Amino acid sequence: MLIQRILLRSFNCVRSQRLSLNVKHVCQINLDYFHTKANWSKQRFYSSDANDKDLICSVGTIGHVDHGKTTLTAAITKYLSEKDKNCKYVSYDEIDRAPEEKARGITINIAHIGYRTKKRRYAHTDCPGHLDFIKNMISGASQMDGAILIVAATDGPMPQTMEHLLLAKQVGVKEIIVYINKADLVDEEVLDLVDLEIRELLENFGFDSENSPVIRGSALLALKGDTSNYGTPSVQNLLDAMDSYFSPPKRDYTSPFILPCDNLFNVPGRGTVVVGTVKRGIIKKGAEAELIGFDERIKTVLSDVQIFQKSVPEAPAGENVGVLLRGVKINAVRRGMWVVPRGSQTFSNHYEAQLYLLNTSEGGRHRPLGKNGYCSIMYCSTWNIYTRVDLILPDGQNMLMPGEQATCRLTLLDCMPILMGQTFTIREQKCTVATGIITAVHDRVEFDKRKMNEIKIPGVNA
Repeated sequence: MLIQRILLRSFNCVRSQRLSLNVKHVCQINLDYFHTKANWSKQRFYSSDANDKDLICSVGTIGHVDHGKTTLTAAITKYLSEKDKNCKYVSYDEIDRAPEEKARGITINIAHIGYRTKKRRYAHTDCPGHLDFIKNMISGASQMDGAILIVAATDGPMPQTMEHLLLAKQVGVKEIIVYINKADLVDEEVLDLVDLEIRELLENFGFDSENSPVIRGSALLALKGDTSNYGTPSVQNLLDAMDSYFSPPKRDYTSPFILPCDNLFNVPGRGTVVVGTVKRGIIKKGAEAELIGFDERIKTVLSDVQIFQKSVPEAPAGENVGVLLRGVKINAVRRGMWVVPRGSQTFSNHYEAQLYLLNTSEGGRHRPLGKNGYCSIMYCSTWNIYTRVDLILPDGQNMLMPGEQATCRLTLLDCMPILMGQTFTIREQKCTVATGIITAVHDRVEFDKRKMNEIKIPGVNA
């Protein structure tokens, strides 16, 4: 039986190498270049003082469905709650609290949990692993300073393991810590093979495979309070690795604040609350602000600012916050809109970008991309929208082959806010087909939204 497991794992290792032969080249050259409605008191969780001045680090759990991301998140909070009375244990059911999540037994929406170690505060995002909810994973990963990759020892790296690594790289995550879960269910030889396979994947996707910590454990044992090596000690090892390996994040506190809307809900008698991670600047209670995105610009005042259930006078970049919007109805707000100071941010439906087309070994298209008129879904920050891509190619070239890159114009269905240098992805039929970086903002293009295939852009396809 052991020989069969080792042979199977060896086969999977060879298979993953074959499937990702070109991934290393792509990630190191192109990706490095590109650089529910709920009660407010239960929406997000925190385990220490929200008013302290420690720098907060945004992290998250990523990985294939059912590999144990939510179980590990719950185990972390339980372990810390037993060490510090100010820490709150957040159970598995509290994290996956939506009815559809409970029914299917998987994470669908991202969940935000806060906790503190001896050295640092963390805002933790638990991302869904199921292919059907990859857009929520992209939204969650875009808020991370570092990621915890969960890989079940019983399966090894799986399709969403590789896609999550690719997407994490695309949105700018630079540091990965690996937690090999369910280590108690396999032999040591199998764990060694899984470790080897994961490190090869990290190298292929441009991460530091030699120095990235790899922790072996069992989230379920830790959640049950088991004190064996794979139980609670593995959680402590993970927390120690997070404190030492994740670099202190660099924040922009001086620019006008930006709060991308990741979630929203209504508080009866108070109004609409927008939840998200402050991208830059310092957001203050009472500030005059506006919501921008989806062709809308809605003026408001920030009546209250909360960090994990506690009202604060201000919240700097990196904090996960909820802001109460004065005079804004919930049906006027959409996920993906930005809360910004009034008049501080322009937005358009027409951008220029550098685009890289993934090849088949990276999960991309089999066919080349035509010069004009390609339409699909663009994912950026916490929003996604139907977008037309027009390539700007040298004379005589009419298509872009998988594995190649080119300059392009992006025409969005609605005007959306994007910063220069911001990364994005293009997906079609549940697959990531392209990634890119914004290089210029152009004037708004007027067109009939029912006829995006007929858009004429001067100097591109006119």
